[in-house]
Amino acid sequence: MSLFGSTSGLSTKPATAPLAERMRPRTLDEYAGQEHLLGPGKPLRVQIERDDAASMIFWGPPGVGKTTLAKIIAETTRASFIEYSAVLSGIKEIKQVMADAEKAATYGSRTILFVDEIHRFNKAQQDAFLPYVERGAIRLIGATTENPSFEIISALLSRCRVYTLRALTEQQVLALLERALHDPERGLGLLNLKTQPEALELIASYANGDARRALNGLEVAAGLAQANGNHLTVDVAKEAVQQRVLLYDKQGEEHYNLISALHKSVRNSDADAALYWLGRMLASGEDPMYVARRVVRMAVEDIGLAAPEALNLCLSARDAMDFLGSPEGELALAQAVVYLALAPKSNAVYTAYGQVLDDIERTRTEPVPLHLRNAPTGLMKALGYGKGYRYAHDEEGRVADMECLPESLRGRTYYHPTHEGREKILAQRMEEIQKIKKSKSAES
Repeated sequence: MSLFGSTSGLSTKPATAPLAERMRPRTLDEYAGQEHLLGPGKPLRVQIERDDAASMIFWGPPGVGKTTLAKIIAETTRASFIEYSAVLSGIKEIKQVMADAEKAATYGSRTILFVDEIHRFNKAQQDAFLPYVERGAIRLIGATTENPSFEIISALLSRCRVYTLRALTEQQVLALLERALHDPERGLGLLNLKTQPEALELIASYANGDARRALNGLEVAAGLAQANGNHLTVDVAKEAVQQRVLLYDKQGEEHYNLISALHKSVRNSDADAALYWLGRMLASGEDPMYVARRVVRMAVEDIGLAAPEALNLCLSARDAMDFLGSPEGELALAQAVVYLALAPKSNAVYTAYGQVLDDIERTRTEPVPLHLRNAPTGLMKALGYGKGYRYAHDEEGRVADMECLPESLRGRTYYHPTHEGREKILAQRMEEIQKIKKSKSAES
């Protein structure tokens, strides 16, 4: 792989390549969606047009064009493009590429390193990018379907611009299908298919904002239509969509519709439906450990402190799945899913933490109150560090009437416990704490 020439991969694809690959946009004008980033004067458009070499993270659902956009940037800025997947590649080989790119930079070559699913690298592995990004030896473009705030280390995140890509609208997907259907060079134009508009609408609806899924569905439909007198009807489209779903399952790709159905069934306390969707996912060839991770997430997002033991049960189910494998370990996942569905529900902590993150955006530079600061030196004590701190264990009721938030957030409350399950006890304890504080405040 050369570091000295453009390797964006946007050149003409062979006719044997999948339709989605052949129809990959080559310029910003061909690119569909993301007007909030790529419209005239919008931030990413300006960065590209100015040839701003800052690294970036693309966050968005599958099939919205994260890889394509990275390739277009490489083509537009005349940079070498090297693509890796964090699922298939190790950090060792990527570090070698970064070292080679740094050497190439001394000869005036520029390299864009695109890492798909960058969130799959752990924190230590992500650290490896830092020196190269900081020195400008590479321009890193990471793609992720997960929230970068939680999955990308803060040191790397602070050196990158994060752009949120949105799922395509049904109309945008429909326009892509129309283009592919009539494009004689890269698309299906030479087939001269007689297409019902409703057939394309059905495929666009099925795609759920995923351009790749839509084009794959159209390609299957075109093959079926050729055996149907070149008529791409609604019935042909329905058959194509169904065939595509089965193929999708066998490949073990992430099934967002199925995991959504499982999660929402658990949230709605429907154990039977939850078991059904779990079985559907596993029968489709889904990675059981992916399901296990999502089940753990349900425990913390939807059950929370109403039944804190749910998290341990789900972690145990994950370990059992890892230890036993399929099909025996699947019973442990089934057990966890039923428990989650029947457990009392609370998203109070989930909601509270979301509000905390919102407040952090505007108060992240606010200093820690002096009375909460550590004062290991005489100078710090002289500056007031620790002054006014009250040791809770020495206070009546083990609670001091002392503000622990920054001044601008004084009195702010985030956590509002429900009266479900164990959380009812926590709500009572919070009421007791407030009564103690009020009585001490009245005395002072």
